Amino acid sequence: MRLNEGVEWAAHACAVLAALPQGRGLTAATLAAFHELPPSYMAKQLQALAKAGVVTSLRGARGGYRLARRPSDISLWEVAAAIEGEDRGFRCSEIRRKGPCASSPQSCKTPCAVAASFWAAEDAYRESLRRCTVADIVREVLKGSDEAYGRRFSAWLATALG
Repeated sequence: MRLNEGVEWAAHACAVLAALPQGRGLTAATLAAFHELPPSYMAKQLQALAKAGVVTSLRGARGGYRLARRPSDISLWEVAAAIEGEDRGFRCSEIRRKGPCASSPQSCKTPCAVAASFWAAEDAYRESLRRCTVADIVREVLKGSDEAYGRRFSAWLATALG
């Protein structure tokens, strides 16, 4: 299954937002600058996350976006669904009802083996993303980072928050 890059950008933005102090936010432009991404496109992803209840926006001098809930309460499935939607990736067009050996409508009351297999795989994929949270991602980033990265990130965040 192929997801658009907006899902990646949104997931990274959520990981950055997880580091914010209570009551603070980062602008879309600031989050975009962190990964050198187009600000207008990042804003679009953040608006989709806000509509889905993953992030909220704050107004004012300390405004911007922040996570709507604790990082441990936001799954990667929520992030992906906010950007891509919840429609299934595989769409069955019932081609088994066409051609010289077409199946009857009565024999097509249950999904065919092809559709059932794709849907089962997609359900497993979604469940895997539901079990992985933003907090899990942050934990993995920290585990794989050295002290220098931590210092650079802390300095960047202090500057970004003013």
